[in-house]
Amino acid sequence: MTNILITAAGSYGDVAPYTGVGARLREAGHEVALATHDAYAGLVRAAGLEFRPLPADPRAGRPGAAGQAQPAGPVGKRTLMRQAAAFIKELGGGIAEAAHADTGLLLLSTTTAPLGHHLAEALDIPYLDLPLVPGAPTGDFAPVVSGGRSLGRWGNRATGRLSLRIIDRLYADATRDLRARLGLPPATARAARRRAETAGRPVLHGFSEVLVPRPADWRTGLDAVGNWWPWHAPDAQLPPVVQDFLAAGPPPVFIGFGSMAGGDGERLSALVAAALRRAKVRGILQSGWAGLTTPHGPEHADLLTIGDAPHALLFPRMAAVVHHCGAGTTAAGLRAGVPTVPVPVTADQPFWAARLASLGVATTPIPFAELSADHAVARLTHALVQATAASDRRSRATEAAHRLAAEDGAGAVLKAVEHLAA
Repeated sequence: MTNILITAAGSYGDVAPYTGVGARLREAGHEVALATHDAYAGLVRAAGLEFRPLPADPRAGRPGAAGQAQPAGPVGKRTLMRQAAAFIKELGGGIAEAAHADTGLLLLSTTTAPLGHHLAEALDIPYLDLPLVPGAPTGDFAPVVSGGRSLGRWGNRATGRLSLRIIDRLYADATRDLRARLGLPPATARAARRRAETAGRPVLHGFSEVLVPRPADWRTGLDAVGNWWPWHAPDAQLPPVVQDFLAAGPPPVFIGFGSMAGGDGERLSALVAAALRRAKVRGILQSGWAGLTTPHGPEHADLLTIGDAPHALLFPRMAAVVHHCGAGTTAAGLRAGVPTVPVPVTADQPFWAARLASLGVATTPIPFAELSADHAVARLTHALVQATAASDRRSRATEAAHRLAAEDGAGAVLKAVEHLAA
């Protein structure tokens, strides 16, 4: 038995997969704590894990795969960098507090890994990086936060290395403060990262090779082990209002943007309602950070607005899913075997959207920024019709779902943990 601390920070999609990993480790006899933001305390405790708080507002500038947004213009990028660096700096002190004297192993998310490495050094304990997205440079594709456009093998590797240096800059202040707090000698974020790379430590990525085959030019030890699914109770059911809605007609289309598009709910709700009506399909709108709502009026009786609901239970009941293509939602839609209409907003989302389209399980991605254009309703309507009417797209989604069902990402983490513990 090992006392394990998992650290994860950011939006729901950055945190929830680690509840599934933690629950699997707990079932195997390990003591597991998950350190994250207060907003997810209930999620962590419901999975049977000890909750430990991390500071920082997950709605602020978030680093890592799910937080490196790309606003237009150099001023926007500088602002984002300052927000992300402040978020990370606040996070650093919390990570130092989260570890207890009996902590024997650290499991680190993309966002927390550059800080957690210093904590592991100070405590002299092993650690394991568990990112949700590919981060190591490769010739196979450009960095996932670059927008997804390939620059050729040399260009992809070069921009991949540049992306790591940008992340080093984001963590520079936090690294300095954290090492001083832990009594460690000064070291730059870049030096610490390169030391970890040189050591050849294993890194287990929580995505499936169904979507992203492991790059052949990755070093030994960088592996894609399959998705980690958010924990939910074995007897969990959809809320009665959702079950009643599903029973009242044909399968609807799910529409949600997760932690994206905050404050844009009224406009998006009207746009989505108009497109669903034109496509002649029912819809379930997940409010999310955007605040989607069902417009009033009898003409919207075929729409339902919901809050949080397990995608594992909801998505298989859908005719299609429309979402921002965060890593977790992308995987959930593929797992359900339903077609996707990708509406990527920023960061890694265009990458996942392009992957779904290339697999033949999604329509052509609609960049979120284009939902403000005059033809947005017509374009979304066309995509909805394509997604719900094409049987070949659903067949390919079903095939991909069968392949995902054969994977055991959490089991791979358990095996690695027990190897480290031994």
